[in-house]
Order: sequence, then C-alpha cells, then structure tokens
Amino acid sequence: MSHESPSSLKGQFLIAMPGLKDPNFARTVVCMCEHTPDGCVGVVINRQFPSLTAKDIFQELHIEARPEIGTAPVHYGGPVHEQEIFILHGPPFEWNGCLKVTPFVGMSNTRDVLEAIAAGAGPEDFLITLGCAGWGPQQMESEMMQNVWLSTPASKEILFDSPLDARWEAAVKELGIEPALLSGAAGNA
Repeated sequence: MSHESPSSLKGQFLIAMPGLKDPNFARTVVCMCEHTPDGCVGVVINRQFPSLTAKDIFQELHIEARPEIGTAPVHYGGPVHEQEIFILHGPPFEWNGCLKVTPFVGMSNTRDVLEAIAAGAGPEDFLITLGCAGWGPQQMESEMMQNVWLSTPASKEILFDSPLDARWEAAVKELGIEPALLSGAAGNA
C-alpha cells in the first residue's frame, strides 16, 4: 500500500541549487525513490568512486562476473548506509524487494539482481551505488521551502545515458533553465 501524498517527490530528480554547500550534496542530482509522510529516500546519480568498480563489489561478495560487467563504475549514492549497495535499474522489476520508482526505473539492494547483473542477465540499464540519501518527516519539505533543491521528473536518458559530469546541467535544462543563470542565493518570491 502506498502512502504517497499528491506532492510526493517519488520519481523526481532533486537538483541541488548552486548555493547548497553541504559537501554530500553540492551540485548533485538525486533520484527520489520513495517519499511518504515518514520521510524520503533517494540516490545521488552524478558522483562515483574514482577507484572502485563493480568487479570490486562482486569480488567482495564472491559473485562470479563477466569481465565487461566488472568495469562498471560504482557510484556514491549518499551519506546514509554508506556500506550498503543500492542499484537503480531499468526493467525487469521482479527482483526480491525491488521498489518500482517510475515505469523505467526501480531500486533494489538484493543479491539476486547483483548476481544477474554480474552474469550479464540482469537489467540492461543499471547504476550500482554505495549509500543513499535520506530525510526524516517534513525535512525535505522544509528544504524545498528554503529553495535548497529544484525538482523535475526523472529522465531515463539523464539517469542511464548522460555522462556523469553532465547530469547536473542536463537536469537543470529539463526545467528550461540555463544552468549558468542559476543564482547561488536562496529566497522566496
């Protein structure tokens, strides 16, 4: 049963405003996976660990992997549960514990989807992340009122196809805003 409100940010990208100085979120794009009155959770999609690959994850978990899959990057998903693996992926969504976020993306963190990805039999589109981002009750709503974040519907192209360093600007452009014109100052009109 879903407890989403009409103003739920589930399935949205949160785009950090230029003035957001928190090093965990400066110039990030977060794919929001759940948003209920109890809080929300998402995954940062535009940061990765420079020296960590899927091969390292598969080796740690003793999962045999096809060599070409092992080169996939591991992304920084956020400062919460930093030792846990979260996978944003395209269809199919029948994995154990998969949370379907939109028609084109789900979030899983179970071994079955990792084993399928390692074998080349999993979802074609995927991001392997360590950690996630979380907010308590009303925390995100407060940050939205303070103009800390912009939001726009999540985009499959930005999530899975855009170069990592271009995702923030691409998400801002989805709103019809030229990124260079965004001010770092917060305020309400």
